[in-house]
Amino acid sequence: MLRMKYCHISALVLCMFFLSLILSIQARHHSHKRQRHSHSHKSSRTFDVTKFGAIGDGITDDTESFKMAWDTACESESEFNVIIVPKGFSFLIQPTIFTGPCHGYLVLKVDGTIMPPDGPDSWPKNNTKRLWLVFYRINGMSLEGGGLIDGRGDKWWELPCKPHRGPNGTTAPGPCDSPMAINFFMGSNLTVQELRVRDSPQIHLRFDACRSVHIESIHIKAPRLSPNTDGIHIENSTDVKIYNTVISNGDDCVSIGTGCYDVDIKNITCGPGHGISIGSLGKYNSRACVSNIKVRDSVIQMTDNGVRIKTWQGGSGYVSGITFSNIHMYNVRNPMIIDQFYCLKEGEVCRNKTSAVVVSDILYRNIKGTYDIRSPPMRFACSDSVPCTNLTLSDIELLPDQGDMVVDPFCWNAYGDLRTQTIPPVFCLLDGFPQSILHNDIAHCTRYS
Repeated sequence: MLRMKYCHISALVLCMFFLSLILSIQARHHSHKRQRHSHSHKSSRTFDVTKFGAIGDGITDDTESFKMAWDTACESESEFNVIIVPKGFSFLIQPTIFTGPCHGYLVLKVDGTIMPPDGPDSWPKNNTKRLWLVFYRINGMSLEGGGLIDGRGDKWWELPCKPHRGPNGTTAPGPCDSPMAINFFMGSNLTVQELRVRDSPQIHLRFDACRSVHIESIHIKAPRLSPNTDGIHIENSTDVKIYNTVISNGDDCVSIGTGCYDVDIKNITCGPGHGISIGSLGKYNSRACVSNIKVRDSVIQMTDNGVRIKTWQGGSGYVSGITFSNIHMYNVRNPMIIDQFYCLKEGEVCRNKTSAVVVSDILYRNIKGTYDIRSPPMRFACSDSVPCTNLTLSDIELLPDQGDMVVDPFCWNAYGDLRTQTIPPVFCLLDGFPQSILHNDIAHCTRYS
């Protein structure tokens, strides 16, 4: 079991929420001890959901058939168990939690289509509107196949509470909960591969408090203006690999929340959307810890941001050991951005404060391409009281996408070093190390023991 020593209070609240949710929808919790597994299993079994009564006509509720197939596979004594969602069928599934741990390694092979009820009015009245497919405490699982997870998000995006959906482009008050398509919670040894996920009402794929996650060759797609449709979000998770994946949506392609360590993102094609983000962190004066993150060998195109770190005023903790390397930008509005003044609303909550999440040891290497001249190609806006430190730039070449005007980089209270000349030239980084950091009493971030 993941040892949650690094989790803060919000993670504990999340745990309580999920546990109460499990009871509310009567998900079955298996208490079996998981056996060790590998892909060279001595025994295996397959479980076709249609053999458990699933119809797959896109109208009939197939939830119970899927749960029966899951429970049977989970209880199987075989080392390797495959649940088959066959090609040529569309299965309607209500919000459901699939629980573990299971006896053996489990594969959910989606070759057909899985979809939820069509919009808020069709959602079950007694179920949360925050979640759809949840995999809880699964230790050893692969979600894969050539099929489709269709979130049917159109009607959710049109809620007046969504950004710019109210009268005259405003955001209206009222209920705004929208479900994430897929959520893994407190799991380990998880793989998601060769799958298509589209049009989630909110986040497409989320990992909370998970360990050893491998995401490979998936395709996530939603319209450019679909609100809050992050591709992949990870939080309080460690040893996460995201490789060879294409994401185009209306929010961050990949977003990394607090409590994440040892994350490797490679060969991602991102855009349109909001880019690849660490954060936002430190909201409501909370403590956030993120380290050892690599984003490399990727393409970011036609996005609002490229690689971004965003924190709220008043937070605490650290973001450190971050590497962005070998990234090509194409018509990106903010290719390289640190924003320690991140805020979604005006007023008291957005005022400058004396504390902030420390941002340190950030390496930008071999980042090239074009930027939208409405914003600077590099923007390092750091806290007045807690400056950014050890920013390192090497082999940076960013040119205007249109026209000849080169916008100067922007720095505020940012300390760093240039290993090579950059295009455009960077003159705004400060030398050395600020005394305010040396004497700042900032609590150490502990990962886990």
